[in-house]
Amino acid sequence: MNISRRKFLSLAGSAAALGLAGKGAFEVIAKDQAHKTSVGSTHAGKRWAMVIDLKKFNENSGMINKCIEACHLSHNVPKIDNPKTEIKWMWTEPYKHAFVEQENFNLPWKTQQMPVLLMCNHCDSPPCTNVCPTKATWKREDGVVMMDWHRCIGCRYCMAACPYGSRSFNWVDPRGHLKKTTAEFPTRMKGVVEKCTFCDERIAKGLKPACVAVCENDEMIFGDLHDANSEVRKVLAENFSIRRKPELSTHPEVYYLI
Repeated sequence: MNISRRKFLSLAGSAAALGLAGKGAFEVIAKDQAHKTSVGSTHAGKRWAMVIDLKKFNENSGMINKCIEACHLSHNVPKIDNPKTEIKWMWTEPYKHAFVEQENFNLPWKTQQMPVLLMCNHCDSPPCTNVCPTKATWKREDGVVMMDWHRCIGCRYCMAACPYGSRSFNWVDPRGHLKKTTAEFPTRMKGVVEKCTFCDERIAKGLKPACVAVCENDEMIFGDLHDANSEVRKVLAENFSIRRKPELSTHPEVYYLI
């Protein structure tokens, strides 16, 4: 395990603050390093993107909740019923709220009523990364917009800069709202921001994001935009797609088929 003395002391102090000692403290450090290895690994020459087929979700309405549950369970996202303190990596909004600039009264009724699955857009020009004073959030070479919860100081500048509402702030200790945890992914603490990371820990292993993996009929498709033979490229070439708030020139890499 490659770790500096300063980082070791920092993590050990965090473990002590959590009331851990001995073997438990070292397990926290080891897990953190494992996640950092995932965070640091990039896929040179790739540009990851997501395609969400709203028509297929509309045909199978229960699939949206299944995708959200898979995401939140895989990443230890707490369920907090208070909308003022809730944490969400994926959520839904009505079409008219998700696509304000592209909504009109003449749209098909089904389109106007369908719930839209939302998440971090992993923009090519993410405004959130430019305002973070500690570089706790940054864009990898493969386009994934990452979060380092150890660097986050809770200033919430990134939340103010994100025009999509894709980030949540832990106003309360999220660990107290977790009925069960996934040992493969670190839990967070009070006072930090979190969001979707395109399942960076899964794509590092060659796996699909958790939300995509549970889809039954390609409701969500994930892949490399730089690969002309990838499924996302083929789907986007054959179907009309829209993105959220294109006028802002953030260039989201989450596409919607309507």
